[in-house]
Amino acid sequence: MEGIETRDEYFMREAIKEAKKAEEINEVPIGAVLVMNGEIVARAHNLREIDQTAIAHAELLAIDQACRQTGSWRLEDSTLYVTLEPCPMCAGAIILSRVKRVVYGAKDPKGGCAGTLMNLLQDERFNHQCEVITGVLEAECGQMLSDFFRSIRDRKKRAKQIKKHQDSNNLQ
Repeated sequence: MEGIETRDEYFMREAIKEAKKAEEINEVPIGAVLVMNGEIVARAHNLREIDQTAIAHAELLAIDQACRQTGSWRLEDSTLYVTLEPCPMCAGAIILSRVKRVVYGAKDPKGGCAGTLMNLLQDERFNHQCEVITGVLEAECGQMLSDFFRSIRDRKKRAKQIKKHQDSNNLQ
């Protein structure tokens, strides 16, 4: 770890590297790493578009990889670092796999279930709760997502303008 960077920042930067891999293949730039005993045991990024499956979220892929790597579905002494607040599906998998800590960057106002819309990870009605740390490198994580979606909107706008221009030329 460099300088005064915290352990959580260090591992969040690793999750950001995964998010950038997703962005390079036109996936929503969300990345995750799962850490046990100070070592990354799994890393993943979103693959929903590539795999055409709703469950190819970075968190689920990292949890699955960690379970295979450790030979256990119980990830009791682990920390999951993810660039965006987990959705309800991912929060459920986090609870069921007994992840100890979840550290995330950007809040998700439309689907966040680690404190924004609700907090499934700390709901005492479940048999497992996680420690939740929010806002680690939040600006960087959020900016990546904003830039990605802005780029999509810009591409759609340009395509619409080109089509309109072509249609007007065809009328002449």
